[in-house]
This record gives sequence, structure tokens and C-alpha cells, in this order.
Amino acid sequence: MSRTGTLFIISAPSGTGKSTLLTHVIGLNPQKRMLSVSHTSREARKGEQHGVEYYFISAEDFKERIEKSEFVEWAEVFGNYYGTSKTAIEKILLQGKDVFLDIDWQGAQQLKKVIPNVTTIYILPPSKTVLYSRLQGRDLDATDVVEHRMDEAVKEMSHHTEYDYVIINDDLEQAKLEIQSIVMSKRLQRPYQIEKHHDLIKKLLEE
Repeated sequence: MSRTGTLFIISAPSGTGKSTLLTHVIGLNPQKRMLSVSHTSREARKGEQHGVEYYFISAEDFKERIEKSEFVEWAEVFGNYYGTSKTAIEKILLQGKDVFLDIDWQGAQQLKKVIPNVTTIYILPPSKTVLYSRLQGRDLDATDVVEHRMDEAVKEMSHHTEYDYVIINDDLEQAKLEIQSIVMSKRLQRPYQIEKHHDLIKKLLEE
């Protein structure tokens, strides 16, 4: 039976290229890596699909699920709720697949209390100027909203010290190599290698 997969938390303020890095690292091995799809009470943006970017549900439905302890983590961000299904995560991990969670530091704190051995990665921009420019370039929000997101980003980035790894996304190709290296290193740990190369190791140790 395959070993349980690894759970990864990827956090970063909006505009750091987090989604691009996640898409890249999962795409390198889609059979063994999956992005967890969170639930949210916010309205879907143009082009977003239910069950792809998020499971879009009402605030009332979300609160009921909280009461039933269906989320391994949840948070209220900018007036909307976001949460990760406990059952969905466990099901994927038991299949031996790695699961990637795109959540903020609040969710990470909650989840680590439930699953202490989770691997956490924080992505930082190369500067505030670059971050602001990226947020403006998205054309998704009004100027006042961008200003508010910048203020929140500074607060969010102060929590990078709570993570196992930190990636500065200045050079995208370098950042891709770094996140791939982190993921690969987990599969090279002794328990995985012993299981994968069981027959070889047995022969090597025969007298």
C-alpha cells in the first residue's frame, strides 16, 4: 500500500505569483499532486467555476458546516468565509497523493494544530513596489481596494517566520525550481525511499 501523501500549505499575499507557482509544481506530476479546492462564501469572479477554483456556497451554508466541524481550517477574509474540507483532504492523502493548500497564515495556524507534520511554504515578493504594481496590473479591483490589500499584505507577510520554507519570487524560473526542490525533498525522505526501493535495499543488505 502506498504511503500517505504529504500535505503542503502555500501562503502569500495577493500578487506574489503564488497561483502560477502552484500550477507549475502540480503540473509536473499531476497524477501524484493535487490542489485542494476550498469552500468560500464569496461570489464567483468572472471565469471562475464551481468546484474548480472554489466550491461557492452561501454564508449560511458555510456557518452550518462550521458548526458540524467539517472544516480542518477556516477563516473570514475581507468579509467572506474560506475553509478546507477535512474529509476531502484525508481522502486524497490516503491515496498516496500530495495535497497543496492555498490558504493564509490564519488557516495555517489552525491546520497545524490538527496536522502538525504539514509542510509549510511562504512566498514573498521582491519588494513592495513590485507587489503594488502586480496588484494594479490584475485589473480586478478598484484603487481603494488595492490600497487596502497592500495594507493587509504587510500584516500578512510578518507571519512568514511561522513557515518551514520561504521563497522570494523575484525570478519566476528560479522560484519554480525552489518550490519543486522542496516538494521533491519530501519524497526522498527515508520512509518513502525504503518503500519505493524495498526490493533493491533487501538485495543490497543480503549477506
